[in-house]
Amino acid sequence: MVKRPHFAARAKRVIFLFMPGGPSQVDTFDPKPQLTRDDGKPAPKLYLGQQRSLLASPWTFQRYGSSGLDVSELFPHTAQCVDDLCVIRSMVTDDPNHPGGCLLMHTGERVSSRPSLGAWVTYGLGTENRDLPGFVAIGPGPIIEGARQYGASFLPASYQGTFVSNLDQPLKNLTGPVARDQQRRELDALARLNELHRVSRADDSRLSARIDSFELAYRMQTAAPDAFSLHGETAETARLYGLDQPKTETFGKQCLLARRLVERGVRFVQLYHTTGGFQPWDQHSDLKGGHEKNALATDLPIAGLLRDLKQRGLLDDTLVIWGGEFGRTPAREGTANGRDHHPFGFTMWLAGGGIKCGMAYGATDEYGWDAIENPVHVHDLHATILHLLGLDHEQLTYRYAGRDFRLTDVYGNIVNGILA
Repeated sequence: MVKRPHFAARAKRVIFLFMPGGPSQVDTFDPKPQLTRDDGKPAPKLYLGQQRSLLASPWTFQRYGSSGLDVSELFPHTAQCVDDLCVIRSMVTDDPNHPGGCLLMHTGERVSSRPSLGAWVTYGLGTENRDLPGFVAIGPGPIIEGARQYGASFLPASYQGTFVSNLDQPLKNLTGPVARDQQRRELDALARLNELHRVSRADDSRLSARIDSFELAYRMQTAAPDAFSLHGETAETARLYGLDQPKTETFGKQCLLARRLVERGVRFVQLYHTTGGFQPWDQHSDLKGGHEKNALATDLPIAGLLRDLKQRGLLDDTLVIWGGEFGRTPAREGTANGRDHHPFGFTMWLAGGGIKCGMAYGATDEYGWDAIENPVHVHDLHATILHLLGLDHEQLTYRYAGRDFRLTDVYGNIVNGILA
């Protein structure tokens, strides 16, 4: 069921391209010539009480598009879409560890279980297609903290994400063992029994969610096979997403599924790049080999997604988000040619859905260490995402355990400088 937003929305739906492990800002979208010049010199700050040496990026940067934004050679295809991007170079977060960092990015809280961003969005806006889940999470590999990243926590359980891991068979058992009319009669009988059971358990949303899930599963038998099937796509579209290349095929399928779902009314699609591990961007060693492998797997599919959304007229009201839970240090970790976790200044980018395009917002210092201009905390990012969807982050609340909770807790400011 569609719900009315608090005010006119610029975006109707979200695709979050999550890169677990933490992509390095100084090697992707935040060039630092001073870091290159001072390669090997002592870093200006201690890290975890240790003195480390600066590590220059092994990749060169080039300006692209009419906006002239700098992009690393790691992302030659995404670079061609740079005029559609708003690159935030001043992100900050509170937790330098993967579990807490991932939870904070997804739920606004790094310790206790809270509803995920996708759950809050579907709670606030509902879905435009009652025959498909409002929130779908797609990842071919294991995810750190598991379902807590896409769960509903204390929100009604029906708002949690539907998780898809098998890209060749996204949803199992769509064809029932009995005829549809018999199945309908069985579901109606089961619903009456469940309603009797629910009378004395009104405060527990799990039974309601189970009843809703039975009904959704029944309706999905018609809608889901079409939504999740890629066989009807043209060869040209398959090439656009990299489905014809082994190294880009997996994430390409994820991105193409995301497009198919949002054009059918799914409100929030979360993509996890987990090919080869649950945090592939975590390059404590072999920065060059690791980041090149990850960028190669994701760059072409991401560019394909942006181009496809744009040519179909969907990018204007679809908010696309790219980033990880934090960045990487500008300093070398030991002698292993890697970078450590870095929450003090990192990069994410957004596109579509009411965002100013072809711009960089905020800045880190000359080495990419600290956010020194227009810092954007994760709470600010969440407040801005909700604002673009027509939701006031201070009004979108849910009463639980005696108080009103919200995604941004008692924090968060809308980043007006990136709004179109």
